[in-house]
Amino acid sequence: MLSKIYSSSLMGVDAYLVEVEVDVSHGMPSFITVGLPDAAVKESKERVRAALKNCGYHFPPKKITVNLSPADRKKEGPSFDLPIALGILACSDLFPSENMNKFLFLGELTLDGRLKPVRGVLPSAVLAKEKKLEGIVVPKENEKEAVLVEKIKVYGMENIVQTIEFLRSPENFSPAKYKKEEIIPSPSYSIDFRDVKGQNHVKRALEVAAAGAHNVLMIGPPGAGKTMLARRIATILPPMTFDEIIEVTKIHSVAGLLHGKGAVTERPFRAPHHTISDAGLIGGGHIPKPGEVSLAHNGVLFLDELPEFQRHVLEVLRQPLEDGMVTISRASVSVTFPSRFMLIAAMNPCEDIYRGLTKDDFDCTPAQRRKYYSKISSPLLDRIDIQIEVPAVKFKEIISEREEESSNEIRKRVIKARNIQLHRFQGKKIFSNSQMTTKEIKKFCKIDENCKKLMEIAITKFGFSARAYDRILKVARTIADLEGVESIKASHLSEAIQYRIMDKYW
Repeated sequence: MLSKIYSSSLMGVDAYLVEVEVDVSHGMPSFITVGLPDAAVKESKERVRAALKNCGYHFPPKKITVNLSPADRKKEGPSFDLPIALGILACSDLFPSENMNKFLFLGELTLDGRLKPVRGVLPSAVLAKEKKLEGIVVPKENEKEAVLVEKIKVYGMENIVQTIEFLRSPENFSPAKYKKEEIIPSPSYSIDFRDVKGQNHVKRALEVAAAGAHNVLMIGPPGAGKTMLARRIATILPPMTFDEIIEVTKIHSVAGLLHGKGAVTERPFRAPHHTISDAGLIGGGHIPKPGEVSLAHNGVLFLDELPEFQRHVLEVLRQPLEDGMVTISRASVSVTFPSRFMLIAAMNPCEDIYRGLTKDDFDCTPAQRRKYYSKISSPLLDRIDIQIEVPAVKFKEIISEREEESSNEIRKRVIKARNIQLHRFQGKKIFSNSQMTTKEIKKFCKIDENCKKLMEIAITKFGFSARAYDRILKVARTIADLEGVESIKASHLSEAIQYRIMDKYW
């Protein structure tokens, strides 16, 4: 007897439909799974057999063939346990088989029949909606994640017994319903810029960076507060829109990082160790998985001790920084992951980390700086809009009881500047000044004669590249937006140039 049930598998951050066909026929007892299954899918036969027997169901001692269609795509993960088990039981007429074709099923089975959460439920729910299915049946812990998709019924099940009862009488079960604040809670940060003593010029630079989504490099001795500042950048970024929440949640769902949460509402902050590989940073694997650049999508990627990363690992950042996406190609498949993030990097003034702690800036000589900075390629550094020195905090600032400005106050100014940019780029696929192309720079970053003379002096003195010139104009545009003025003035340009003064060492 043959039964067919719908499930799904993942390709990048999207899901595609998989038809699970189960044939139970006479012959030598066996259990064969075809359709390019990986080891986890092949092992499902043992989990299914034990789960059915321990729940009191008859496991037929016959020849069982499971086909996962389309057969030319690699299938992975334990999410096919539930549809395979239901396909076998459908051949025993335990429930009307026509009910199976109305829903999409996902779930990993334990040996006692309970359903464990799986990856990629959100993109699977999107798929079920696109295929005009009546609903999706998932483990209870994945329920909140699936209900993010509107106009699709979601049924969260505890175990296979409950799932079979549902298939017998779907009308007796109500789809999951949650209040919006239960699945999309307001972001609440436990850290604040108020905690940072002094460093006012650095805070200003980070405010400019947040307002225009510019990349930042902070250079300073250990203990100056670089990491502390970087971790608080997400707290001054504008709240994510619903579309951004869906994008980020899909990526974290595919990576298995939701852990029962309905949605990711706080902007991601990822801080990989400098020993990370290029595959760990941009993604990889036989079936490509998202890397750190994609997990930081719509948020912040923080690279501490930048020169300590392997050079070839840093070079792979160039595509995602430029395009906002990363493409991973394999022999049989090519997958594109979104990766639009703010890069925040930090490093010491020179290789000897103890230099610069107690003395002035001349503690690290220009030659020592150049030697240390040479570990990072110029094309990558050109893509970092703001470069700023973070000096050691003075004792007076450490013990000061003066109340610093809060993240909430800074965020208000950032949101105001971002709204100006959204209005400016309305109808374009541009959301911040950092994403402007040459065409937009010519249109929105016009400068007068005084500004042109200032730029000529700066380029002659510091040897800025053509890309650095464009980056300066973008940052100046953001500074003008923070002031709420239409035209770029010399003061805006001067501040933007100061954020590139580290170019003289490269």
